[in-house]
This record gives sequence, C-alpha cells and structure tokens, in this order.
Amino acid sequence: DEAAELTGRAMIVRRADVIPMECVVRGYLYGSSWREYRAGGGPTTEPLPAGLQMAQQLPEPLFTPATKAESGHDENLTVAGARELVGDEVYERLRSVAIDLYRRAAVAAAEKGVLLADTKFEFGFVGDELLLVDEVLTPDSSRYGPADKYEIGAVMPSYDRQYVRDWLDSTGWDRTPPAPAMPDDVKAATRARYVEAFERLTGTAFDGYLR
Repeated sequence: DEAAELTGRAMIVRRADVIPMECVVRGYLYGSSWREYRAGGGPTTEPLPAGLQMAQQLPEPLFTPATKAESGHDENLTVAGARELVGDEVYERLRSVAIDLYRRAAVAAAEKGVLLADTKFEFGFVGDELLLVDEVLTPDSSRYGPADKYEIGAVMPSYDRQYVRDWLDSTGWDRTPPAPAMPDDVKAATRARYVEAFERLTGTAFDGYLR
C-alpha cells in the first residue's frame, strides 16, 4: 500500500508565499553575534549589556532577522530595516512567533540533554494565514550541543554544521566558488554529529529509524 511505503519519509505540503526574511533567534552569545558584540557592535536589533562572555546565555532570547539572499551571504537587518522589508504588523508577528518557538524548542531539547543555542525559522503566507515553512530545528538551521559540555567562555562541541564551517576556515578558503573538496573523514565526522543530534533529540536509533 502506497501510504505505508511513504510513512515516515513524506509529508503533505502547501505552496506558500515565502517572506523574504530569515527569523534568527539567539539564546546564547555564539557565532556571528559574539563576533559583532566583541567588536563593539553587537547584534543589530537590540542592545546587550556590557561584560558578556562568549557562549553566555542572553537575558532574553534575541530576535536577529536577516535578509534571505538567493546567492551570497545573508545580511543582518536592523529593526528599522526589517520593519521596512516586511511591514510593522508582520514584523511583530514574526518576532513573537519565532521567539515562542525557540523557547519551546529549547525546553524540549534541554529535557534530552541538548542545548539549543540559536536557530533560524522561515515563514510564509497562504492567503492571510501565517505558516512556518522550510526546514525547522535541523542541525543545518540550528546550533546544537551537549548540555553537559556547555561552559561560559568556551566553544561548545557542536551537533551541527559548525564543524564544516570550522574545517572550511582551516583551509583558508576565501568563499569564492568552487569550495574545496571535502575529505572523507570530515564527511564522516559531520555525519556522526548529525546522527547523535537525531538520536538524542528523538530517543530513536538512527539506523533503526531508517529501516
């Protein structure tokens, strides 16, 4: 039966008009937000208190939207820039929903011993209905790590694509295509991190799930 063949690896979808803004929510000071903060700029949307350290939990989850670039790098938006892009009403809805989703996901991950430092959501409209679209809370769109290895001021081991980013940085690649060929050991180590994220968050053996 066709339904049985597709169960667990297919979903019914609707075409949406995607909002051209990535909705990033940060609970901890990592990555680009830490680099900007250390340089004296801080994230572009809201001021942060002085004296924070790398990896420190933020007083409240921070909404830092970015442009959704078709090519090249996404660019962080100011509040004014984001409001101009999507309108005041849509901006407030996106901010509220994205922060709520992050809070709920962070609690669920913590119950599994996983820290969700930040994540990215995308939204779209079907008529007047606001929908969550694209990938949600995957290691490609989120910064995950083992909660028991978390330490303020230190880099947390990652269950996400940060490992690949770090490898690319080590090659000296200047971001001009094509990217350098990825060695098999880097592929294997990346896969292992994604599998561990899956197994920790779902409580399911990855190999068993595929069968």
